[in-house]
Amino acid sequence: MSQSKAHRIVLRHAFAFLAMLAVPALAVAAEDAGQSHDYRTFLEGGKIEYGQIGDSYTADLVMYLAGNQFMVMEELIQDFQKKNPDIERIYVETIPPGQILKGQILKQGQIANTDTARNPDLYASVNLGHLKTLKKAGLMHDYMVYTHNKLELMVAKGNPKNIEGPRDLGRDDLVQSHPNPLTEGIFKFYGSQMLKELGLYDTVTGGAECKGCWAVEGKTWFTERHHRETPHRIENGEADVGIVWTTEVRHALAEGRSVEGVTIPAPFNMADKVNYALGALSSGRNAYNALRYMAYLGTPEAQAIYASYGFGEATPEELVLKPIP
Repeated sequence: MSQSKAHRIVLRHAFAFLAMLAVPALAVAAEDAGQSHDYRTFLEGGKIEYGQIGDSYTADLVMYLAGNQFMVMEELIQDFQKKNPDIERIYVETIPPGQILKGQILKQGQIANTDTARNPDLYASVNLGHLKTLKKAGLMHDYMVYTHNKLELMVAKGNPKNIEGPRDLGRDDLVQSHPNPLTEGIFKFYGSQMLKELGLYDTVTGGAECKGCWAVEGKTWFTERHHRETPHRIENGEADVGIVWTTEVRHALAEGRSVEGVTIPAPFNMADKVNYALGALSSGRNAYNALRYMAYLGTPEAQAIYASYGFGEATPEELVLKPIP
């Protein structure tokens, strides 16, 4: 047996042991658009610092995560730190996973003219293909699925355009705002598939693949960096409707924003396909802390926090660490 394979087996056994300790029940069974919260450092005692990019090199745990979890992280991380008080400084980045993979892990990236570490301890995506890419690069070997989500349409409060469902995206009288297909997994892997199944892909996108651009002039806008730009555009009268995660609608309503949701029925909401996959990078500095966090995600407390924000709970089988296929 090779040394690297033996190391991975040891890590899996360590994770299993931590999970048994942490989850007995499951073991048995732009600034205005909110981008200022994309880079946070969580400190002991509940304090949060923003934009401290250098912490990606020095924190006790560094996580680069699919951005649509941004609303969960404060409650989740603070609960984790209460249970693990020795992990005093946790750096969390929440931006599109494709952008993280291509622009910060596979090559040196910068945020606000500051280099960001290429070796986070944990990386999460809504597409297993991203983790497979890291496996091919020799940077990740095991993963787990820890939560789920689904698509929904966001419209202005009161639904003034009387949008009833996803088929209305074919209407000529709507200005749309959707995640870009280059770096945002929500559209690249799921929103585009929904439109194709509805026979609306060319009508809505014009076949364009760009970001921060008009895919169809005056009709369909692709966001620059994050789908949370869509509620900002809707509130400012720049768009009538946009594809978002159902959790984003729930979060916006909780904040009292002037938007609401229109349900997308199955199977078009992709609820049966959206899996959040997480794995530890072999190049990370804090392997043990990464394992502890993954074990924590399987606890009833962590799953309940995700569920309270509208995410779907993972099954006990999904929460088991397994080799990337």
